[in-house]
Amino acid sequence: MKVAVLGCGGLGRIHASIYANMRDVELTGVCDIVQDLADDAARMTGSVAYGSFEDMLEQAEFDVISIALPSNLHKEYTIRAAKAGKHVISEKPIALRLEDAEDMIQCCEENGVRLFVGHVVRFFPDYVNMKQAMDEGKLGRAGVAHASRIGGHPGATKAWYNELDQSGGVIVDLMIHDLDFLRWSLGEVTTVYALNRRGDLMDYALVTLQFESGAVANVEGNWGFPGPFQTKAEIAGSEGIVQANSLKSSSLQIHKAPSASEASAFVTVPESPGFHSPYELELVHFIDCIRTGSEPIVTARDAYKALELALAARESAETGQVVRLPLVQR
Repeated sequence: MKVAVLGCGGLGRIHASIYANMRDVELTGVCDIVQDLADDAARMTGSVAYGSFEDMLEQAEFDVISIALPSNLHKEYTIRAAKAGKHVISEKPIALRLEDAEDMIQCCEENGVRLFVGHVVRFFPDYVNMKQAMDEGKLGRAGVAHASRIGGHPGATKAWYNELDQSGGVIVDLMIHDLDFLRWSLGEVTTVYALNRRGDLMDYALVTLQFESGAVANVEGNWGFPGPFQTKAEIAGSEGIVQANSLKSSSLQIHKAPSASEASAFVTVPESPGFHSPYELELVHFIDCIRTGSEPIVTARDAYKALELALAARESAETGQVVRLPLVQR
C-alpha cells in the first residue's frame, strides 16, 4: 500500500517515520509548503519531497494520505483527497465545526474512500486497560471520573495555536482526547458545563460532563503549565477505582474493594505500559482496516461526537450556561 503525508511538522514527521518502517507500506511522498520541512522529512524517510499538495497529487502514486496540517485545514484537504480517490487518515480534531465534519464524512462516503481520525489516546496502553477494566465489570457501576491533560502552550512555537479559528483552543485541540476517551468508556453525554480562562500563552479549561448512565466526569485541560506535559485519569465505580498517571513509570492501578477474606483495605494491581508507540499502533490499525474493510477502533462518527462535546464545552464557557446534547439533531 502506498502512502503520502501532508504536513511535515511534529506529527507529520511521526507519521512519515512510522510509514517508512511499516511492513508492506511504501511512503511515496511527503509535502509541506515550507520546503525545508518537506526536504528534511524526505531525507529522514528516503521519500520524495513536494512543496505543494497539487504537485504531490499529480506526481506521486499513493492510496492513502495522512493529513497533519493545522486543524482549520483538515476539511479542505480531506475533501480534495477524497475526490481524488484517496483514503484519508487525519489528525484530530476532525474539523473545527460540526458542519465541516459532516461534509468530510459524507464526501468520503460518496467517493468510496475511508476516513480515519487520529484520536490516539484510544491506543495508549493505560487508557486501553482502563476501558477494559470497565468492560470486564471490575469496577461495578461507574459513578465518577476525572481526567487531566496539561502542558506548555504550543503557541509559543507555532502561532496558529493561539488563534481560536485555527486551533479551537485547549478544549478542541487538547482536551478533546479525554472527551473522546470518556465517551468511549462511559457512554453518551447529556449535559456539559465548562469554565475557560484564556490569556497570553495560557488557556485553561475545566469541564463537567453528565452521562446518560448518571455518571459524572470532571475534565481539566491546561496550556501554559510550566512543568512537564502530564496526563491523569481515573474512573470510580461501585466496586473499585482504576487510575492512570503519566508521571508514574507503571501508571495504571486498579484498587479493588476488599472482600471479607482480604486483610488490606485495597489491592493494587499495577500494569506495565506497552513498548510500541501508540501512534504506530494507531496507523498500523488504520492501514489494516483499509486492507480488510473492517471497522476501526475509533470511527469518523466517533470523531464527530468528540468534536460535538468540545464545541458544547466552548459554548458553555462562553455563555455560562449548561449545554444539552446533541447540539444538532440527526
